[in-house]
Amino acid sequence: MRGGPAPGRVAHVATASAPMVTNRILRAAMLLAAFAVALPALAQPADGDAVARGEYVFHAAGCESCHTDRKGGGASLAGGRALETPFGTFYAPNITPHPEYGIGRWTVEDLIAALHRGVSPGGAHFFPAFPYPSYTQMSEADIRDLWAWLQTVEPADTPNRAHDVPPPFGWRFLAGGWKWMFFEPGRFEPDPGKSAQWNRGAYLVRALAHCGECHTPRNFLGGRKDDYHLAGNPHGAGNEPVPNITPHDSGIAGWSEDDIATYLDFGMTPDGDFAGGAMAEVIEHGTGNLSDDDRAAIAAYLKDIPALPSRSE
Repeated sequence: MRGGPAPGRVAHVATASAPMVTNRILRAAMLLAAFAVALPALAQPADGDAVARGEYVFHAAGCESCHTDRKGGGASLAGGRALETPFGTFYAPNITPHPEYGIGRWTVEDLIAALHRGVSPGGAHFFPAFPYPSYTQMSEADIRDLWAWLQTVEPADTPNRAHDVPPPFGWRFLAGGWKWMFFEPGRFEPDPGKSAQWNRGAYLVRALAHCGECHTPRNFLGGRKDDYHLAGNPHGAGNEPVPNITPHDSGIAGWSEDDIATYLDFGMTPDGDFAGGAMAEVIEHGTGNLSDDDRAAIAAYLKDIPALPSRSE
């Protein structure tokens, strides 16, 4: 026993150490809790559900087709695609999150303003080659989801290309006057007298998929003639005629709802032909990625709108 502590001393040390150990454990637990609270502020992961919904909105809105210069070998959404119109050639901008050439310095509020009001973060008016006259009807929830998805895109260091539009149509300040005459901002409002399916189809056609931007004729200043909603356009994408898609004999009267849904899925017409040109891209990068229910909703809406004679000639 020589050299060892007396039994009473051992008991005394053990008893005295317990509060010290307990206090240290409590302090450590408090520190860990503080870190746990602080961590989300340091690194907030993207909302996975919002990103998934945003990718769906991206396809429905047709962003890939216009903002990617596939013929020129451009990166996805890096801009540069030529959009030929009767007023000149516009070049779609880079919408990747690149801080200099893309929208990397934008906020979600900037995107909402662009889509709802047709203005840049600096307050400049966008030309209506950007289809904000349709996108203005998008819900804010859809835009916020789209923003979440756009943040996941690989930034592309592709500079934006200047539009090739002669004056006066290339004078940006005049776009404000154009908007005063032809642009009415506002969200989509469901028709209470129609079914949920019809209203979903109307939202997709009028807002997200912006079908009227190509399929509705325009006046000499480029304003849509909405009295001829979807009746065709002699000067559509690439200055090519775009067909009537109302249920008129000169349109899609002979198509069933299933025919329309099939066409939007993989491009086959009722007579066994296949979509080409701009519509093939719309299907590949847009409507072909929608759900069966959404394609059926578009079909239900198109078969129920007023039948109008073709204006595409």
